Amino acid sequence: MPRRSILSATERESLLALPDAKDELIRHYTFNETDLSVIRQRRGAANRLGFAVQLCYLRFPGIFLGIDEPPFPPLLRMVAAQLKVPVESWNDYGQREQTRREHLVELQTVFGFKPFTMSHYRQAVHTLTELALQTDKGIVLASTLVENLRRQSIILPAMNAIERASAEAITRANRSIHAALADSLIPVHRQRLDELLKRKDGSKMTWLAWLRQSPAKPNSRHMLEHIERLKAWQALDLPAGIERQVHQNRLLKIAREGGQMTPADLAKFESQRRYATLVALAIEGMATVTDEIIDLHDRIIGKLFNAAKNKHQQQFQASGKAINDKVRMYGRIGQALIEAKQNGGDPFAAIEAVMPWDTFAASVTEAQTLARPADFDFLHHIGESYATLRRYAPQFLDVLKLRAAPTAKGVLDAIDVLRGMNSDSARKVPADAPTAFIKPRWAKLVLTDEGIDRRYYELCALSELKNALRSGDVWVQGSRQFKDFDEYLVPIEKFATLKLASELPLAVATDCDQYGVLGISPSKKT
Repeated sequence: MPRRSILSATERESLLALPDAKDELIRHYTFNETDLSVIRQRRGAANRLGFAVQLCYLRFPGIFLGIDEPPFPPLLRMVAAQLKVPVESWNDYGQREQTRREHLVELQTVFGFKPFTMSHYRQAVHTLTELALQTDKGIVLASTLVENLRRQSIILPAMNAIERASAEAITRANRSIHAALADSLIPVHRQRLDELLKRKDGSKMTWLAWLRQSPAKPNSRHMLEHIERLKAWQALDLPAGIERQVHQNRLLKIAREGGQMTPADLAKFESQRRYATLVALAIEGMATVTDEIIDLHDRIIGKLFNAAKNKHQQQFQASGKAINDKVRMYGRIGQALIEAKQNGGDPFAAIEAVMPWDTFAASVTEAQTLARPADFDFLHHIGESYATLRRYAPQFLDVLKLRAAPTAKGVLDAIDVLRGMNSDSARKVPADAPTAFIKPRWAKLVLTDEGIDRRYYELCALSELKNALRSGDVWVQGSRQFKDFDEYLVPIEKFATLKLASELPLAVATDCDQYGVLGISPSKKT
């Protein structure tokens, strides 16, 4: 069975493509005095031009032109101009295969070009396997191999050999990744993973298909269903840190491929690959469900705030006519009082000339009822939707494993208090519960004369948790979108080991003396 191609036709062409920008042509193909001295030793314009063009091709892209392969016209013109020979001389070059072979031998001898051997092939596969642990993109591996060979002045082999070395590296990396994900599993882990491919009780779908479903609408019912999915993922209880055994790119790729397969297809995989794929699906599935649960909470809180705002506006609009009538009435009374003052009249008689005194007194009471406090807000309406949050909040807080930065410690402490109250079925918030996280607009609702209001304390804490998750001040274990920033970094222990062994994967020298030798003195300021 022929090996599956990992490069497209366009990608193969790009690996050997010559630069067409003028500055790139100058950078790659400008000869120095040593080059010109060797080139001028050839007899005749055709041999000098041909020898020089072959030198250019060996340097970049790293190949030797055959008899029926014409050179890139811009390159040919540039080389001819440097040698001061006509471009047409190329037509007379190397009509004999012997001439080209002799030139290749001399170019190898003088300029140090080396042929690609089986030893180079084995080394290439070994080097590319390390890269393939991070990505299985064929063009990335092939490009890396080509660049490495150019740096070592090794003549590029046929494209099939480059593609074959890259494909072999991917195969080896795949085996290594499958082993990293599957070897640490004990029999009970494998049994639980196998259960994912079986039908869910009372359903036509498998457990895996059910676990991968997304919630339809942001409401408490769908939230509770999704929390059950997360609990099911967590119940697999995979070995701690297994998600860090392989590169994130490869983990995502395996999970994505596994997600496109039917349970029957997955069951046909050989054991190591099947369990590795199921582990990847579990890790990514848990992260996806965790993020979706947090997003659901965010959207539910948003709906409650919008509903409170709308009700607030509707009430304000409903009282608008009454407020307008009162303003017009007090305008008439004010005008009557001004005229009474100017004419020396009785102010009370002036008021009664506009309306009876009893009516005026009643209007004052009505105005006080219509008046809103200076800190006019809609938050008090959110309490009316407390039952919506209460349906899922205990399970929501129980299933998420939260950590916080110092700035959000107060919010997390409040969440811990709520967890304790939920487990103890307590109704009253402890008097010493953290309150520093409560913002002024919430304070008047949460902190009352009778103590801490349970409803508004929980609403405030859940709202502030939403904000802290958005800002990155609170992290969620197992999440992809809300994970701790430190998880993006190399673990401290691994970094220390790499640094001690001088194996940090950096594109610059880590030794200051070598860094200066490379032409970038540490004393120079940029």
